[in-house]
Amino acid sequence: MDTKSVAQALAWARQQLESMDEAAIDADIILSHVMGQSRTWLKTWPEHILSKQQFSHYQESIERRKQGEPTAYIIGEKDFWSLTLKVTQDTLIPRPETELLVELALQRIPETSDYKVADLGTGSGAIALALAKERPQAIIWALDMSEGALTVAQANAEHNKIDNVSFGRGNWLDGWQHGQLDMIVSNPPYVAPNDPHLADLVYEPVTALVAEDNGLSDIYTITQQAIQYLKPNGFLLFEHGYDQGSAVREVLHKAGFTKVETVKDYAGQDRVTLGKR
Repeated sequence: MDTKSVAQALAWARQQLESMDEAAIDADIILSHVMGQSRTWLKTWPEHILSKQQFSHYQESIERRKQGEPTAYIIGEKDFWSLTLKVTQDTLIPRPETELLVELALQRIPETSDYKVADLGTGSGAIALALAKERPQAIIWALDMSEGALTVAQANAEHNKIDNVSFGRGNWLDGWQHGQLDMIVSNPPYVAPNDPHLADLVYEPVTALVAEDNGLSDIYTITQQAIQYLKPNGFLLFEHGYDQGSAVREVLHKAGFTKVETVKDYAGQDRVTLGKR
């Protein structure tokens, strides 16, 4: 095998991934991971020669990406909010649009109080940890049914030095014993079982994606539990699909929530619906 410089390796990878939307970015991110160097370093040292082991590792990683595996799973991490999070196939990959849910929650969480928040279906811990980072006085619980996901989320809390999140295994708020909450946030499964977009998500855990009743069954369950466990004037916030805003508003209205509204993401799509108890 010929030795390759950084520039040559990147050119090869971009050619391999040419049919993909973000070929150049993926090539950079994966090589940065393989080399243990920043993307800036790659640009600064284009003539640096990769070892045979490094290029072999890079080839294997690019082949995985070529087959459709998400870059975040290949390198084992994803940036979200101000955090770098470990991700595995036990967790969904945090999406940029979920930062809208974090923003809307932070607007309603006082900066200096022991505000009590539960993040249901925490996955990698992205939402809970972002909230905890910005509101260190808040008391936050992060719940998930998956032991694998909770292991990842706890590792992310340790890596990011966040200590105001408690983790627990549970089916939403079944058996909740920690008193009334000021806020419930969730990015629950909301994809309908027959949604054609599922074909693009084969690497991610289906249990974290799919819900019955046109993707609304878990949103309905959580809303019913929120009536029981939210304090008066407490908030419920959901991320949901681009075409579900009207249906989610109806669920919250029927449950007696007030000030129900849907907020669009930066692409102009309905993304978060919230209401007040």
